[in-house]
Amino acid sequence: MKVTDHIKKAKGNTLFSFELIPPQKGKSIQELYDNIDPLMEFNPPFIDVTTSREEFIYIDKNGLLDKKLTRMRPGTLGICASITHKYNVDAIPHVLCGGFTKEETEYLLVDCHYLGIDNIMALRGDAMKEEKYFIPCEGGHCYANELVGQIANMNKGQFLHEVIETDNKSNFCIGVAGYPEKHMEAPSMDADIRRLKDKVDAGADYVVTQMFFDNKRYFDFVEKAKAAGINVPIIPGIKPVAVKRHLQLLPQVFKLDMPDELVRTVEDCKTNKEVRQVGIEFAIQQSKELMEYGVPVLHYYSMGKSDNIKKIAEAVF
Repeated sequence: MKVTDHIKKAKGNTLFSFELIPPQKGKSIQELYDNIDPLMEFNPPFIDVTTSREEFIYIDKNGLLDKKLTRMRPGTLGICASITHKYNVDAIPHVLCGGFTKEETEYLLVDCHYLGIDNIMALRGDAMKEEKYFIPCEGGHCYANELVGQIANMNKGQFLHEVIETDNKSNFCIGVAGYPEKHMEAPSMDADIRRLKDKVDAGADYVVTQMFFDNKRYFDFVEKAKAAGINVPIIPGIKPVAVKRHLQLLPQVFKLDMPDELVRTVEDCKTNKEVRQVGIEFAIQQSKELMEYGVPVLHYYSMGKSDNIKKIAEAVF
């Protein structure tokens, strides 16, 4: 079922969903199941599965380093198929511009269609670790709105190069990312809202936000989006603080602000166990306020660990 249909079916009640990352190559999927199992009691209508960029690794060959390009966390589509089969829940693969040609994207979308996947999260993706800025691969999309357009065209039965005409059209519900504190590369908040409008105009059906810790940023973001003519559901993304290092890591990586109340409380913690509890309590408070505001879904960035998400969900749902 489409995310937008799940939201309509809920009739104003806030739904619970979460996001996870594939295991590294060579690791079992069982650990992923062990972290999904405790969250199923909260009836998530959908689960997102991330896709990682390719990266360079260096292999020692007789004292010389051989540079190889690889993906350390493949398996997004396989995990989606497995989750759908095992839990009877909609699984949403993340599809990136970065690292994929348009043809490779089309092949992936065809596979998604064959598997009965109804939803796609369309993202530009980050720069590779060795790149200062995002660089698309040759033959790939530069921007997420272009990727959204390709998916929307497939929904109309239009494939690349206009070599195929078919009545067997896909019907993907397309999700995109939004940034309550603006994308790190955007020159202004207004410019970033215009880019979001481009994605919606290209065919996006809903928005999931990057993590944020100040709900006012989300409320302001939604109002700005509405004023710009963006009328699709905007789902807040929530990440509970789990370790003290998050005070430096999350602002550095995601270019976001943290409320000083949260920062001071985490700084006073003696152990990461205490930090994890602070993160749970803060996310509960944040979630309840968002639910009162009437958000369609509370979407949690679990990073594959469920113990803190379960405690939050127990207090909120």
